[in-house]
Amino acid sequence: MAVIDVDADGVVAFTQALVRIPSTNDPARGRNERPAAELVEAKMREWGWAPVVYEAAPGRPNVVAVVEGGGGDGPTLMFEGHTDVVTEGDLSTWTVDPFGGEIRDGRLWGRGSADMKSGLAATLYATRALQLAGPFPGRIKVCALADEEGLMIGAHHFVSAGLTADVDGAIVAEPEAGEICATAKGALRLRVDLTGKMAHGAMPQHGRNPIQAVGALLVALAALQAELQERHPAHEHLGEVYITPTVLRAGSEEQVNVIPAVASLFVDVRTIPGAEHKDIADRVAALAAFDGISAEVSVLVDRPPVDVPVSDPVVAALAAAHRAVTGEEPVYGGVPGSTDGTVLTHWGGIPSVVYGPGGKWIAHQADEFVEVAEIVRCTRVFAEAARRFLSGDF
Repeated sequence: MAVIDVDADGVVAFTQALVRIPSTNDPARGRNERPAAELVEAKMREWGWAPVVYEAAPGRPNVVAVVEGGGGDGPTLMFEGHTDVVTEGDLSTWTVDPFGGEIRDGRLWGRGSADMKSGLAATLYATRALQLAGPFPGRIKVCALADEEGLMIGAHHFVSAGLTADVDGAIVAEPEAGEICATAKGALRLRVDLTGKMAHGAMPQHGRNPIQAVGALLVALAALQAELQERHPAHEHLGEVYITPTVLRAGSEEQVNVIPAVASLFVDVRTIPGAEHKDIADRVAALAAFDGISAEVSVLVDRPPVDVPVSDPVVAALAAAHRAVTGEEPVYGGVPGSTDGTVLTHWGGIPSVVYGPGGKWIAHQADEFVEVAEIVRCTRVFAEAARRFLSGDF
């Protein structure tokens, strides 16, 4: 069977239009995802789809359209992308307009070009291509969600609204440089508040210094990381477990002669399959126990690792589509961070796989870009993957 034809010019132009919208979550500058979501909604309605808009938070909508195949009963495939992008940062580090959507040297440049407006565009145009190619069994749920770059409130709202109940598999269109990523690292973020007793710096014997407790805790966390790395050998695609202190707050530079009462340490833990988040959080709490110092450990983010078998239908269909479109064997990899797929899999119960246009390491950098040819290629792969998943041809 021939590979499904796609609107190559259309998907590239739509990616440009999305990149030209500065959809950062930045209330101070009046920015959010709504204009990008409205553009997605308008394109869906242009094609005769009936998108539904859900407010995940004020000004931060999810847009969801269900496209019936008209070919009888069958499974439901979800395509997912997010409409938010990270800030452009220091403009002096860019050599192109971060929201210009310029095409030069075969590349489409701009913030979000890779992460992940090209992937989002590819999911829409792939679904439209399959729809135009004729009836197919089942249906496709095309989703543009908010806030992937933050707390993933869009994905959590999607799950809590019950919208995963009828979904059999999800393809998340994050940039992975052509790799099929059925596994993703977990993220556990902790806040440790250590409370001692304030005292004058000249009379430390009258206080209990939480900063000294932080120092001891930092040493203990390094030892815990080594222990976890020994217990859980490096994953083929995800590497090692890491425990990384990232923020420390204590005292005041205006009063360097005062021992503070409270010190707070923030820790970013990255895990691989087999490393249990609750066990790690409990260990950190135990390590934070010091005489005369009270400790409180708060879990700020808990996103377990994802490990979907490559034999799962959604992964197998994507791999078969990659072969059919590119003529090459798929390369399997892992997502070094977490994506909306983490939420969809662990809280929504959906097998998910991550694959999309753009390089893994270009996201969030100045002069972000995506190869134009890769946008078109991924659109073809997505269309073929949908056809194969829904028909069981993988």
